[in-house]
Amino acid sequence: MPEKLLMTVAEAAEVLNVGKSAVYDLIRMNRLPSVKIGRLRRIPVSAVHEYVAAVSDDWSRA
Repeated sequence: MPEKLLMTVAEAAEVLNVGKSAVYDLIRMNRLPSVKIGRLRRIPVSAVHEYVAAVSDDWSRA
């Protein structure tokens, strides 16, 4: 089975341990990139990993 490239907003929320509305807020603030496929919003798995790395980096500097 090929590696998963995109995840749903609900899956991203679960990975980030936040609610779906928080994920939509991150998308709206351009902090988390997403793609729209028809009516569906999908988030690249790599974008979630990059976001976590960036947030972790911010925490380590604080």
